Amino acid sequence: MKDIASLHGGLAPSEWIVRWSHLLAPGSTVLDVACGQGRHMQWFAGLGHAATGVDRSSEAIEAASAFGHTLTADIESGPWPFAGQSFGAVVVTNYLWRPRMADIVAAVAAGGVLLYETFAAGNETVGKPSRPDFLLQPGELLAACRGLRVVAYEDGFLAEPDRFVQRIAAVRAGDAASGSPERRLLRAN
Repeated sequence: MKDIASLHGGLAPSEWIVRWSHLLAPGSTVLDVACGQGRHMQWFAGLGHAATGVDRSSEAIEAASAFGHTLTADIESGPWPFAGQSFGAVVVTNYLWRPRMADIVAAVAAGGVLLYETFAAGNETVGKPSRPDFLLQPGELLAACRGLRVVAYEDGFLAEPDRFVQRIAAVRAGDAASGSPERRLLRAN
C-alpha cells in the first residue's frame, strides 16, 4: 500500500476515505466535492480512477488539477455544475452545505459509492467549525442517504486533532452495466 502520509506535501487523504476506497468498482469516475488542493483526487487517481474536483478557490483548483479534471465553481451561490451527471464515487470531506446535499447524493451512479465525512454537533466544544450551520445534527447524514445502502456509519469523537464527526460509506443499488446489485468484498480493518 502507498505511504499515504507522504502524499501531496504531507496532506494525507482521510483515513475514512482510504479505508472504504476498495468499495469503488475498478476504473470508476470520482467526484471530489470541495476538493481543496486535491488530496483525495490524488489518492483515487493513484488507484486508477478518473478524478474530477470542484472547489471555489482558484488557487486550490490549480494545485488539484495535477490529479485530474477540475472545475472552479461556487456551489453554494451558483448552480450545481454536475446536473444530470453521475459518478462511480462521490467524495466529500470537511464540507457541509445542506442545500447541496440532495445534489451530492443524486450524483452517485447506480452501483456507485458515497464517501462522506464532516464535522458534527459537539465540535463546538473542542474548536472550529462551531456554528450549527456547519455541523451535522445526530442522524442527519443517515437521513440524507435514504435510498442508499449504508455499508458503514460513525458519529462521534475523534482525537488528534480533537473533533466530532459523522461519516458514512454508502452504495447506490445496482450495477451500472447489468442493473443487478454489485458484489463488493468487505475487508477486515
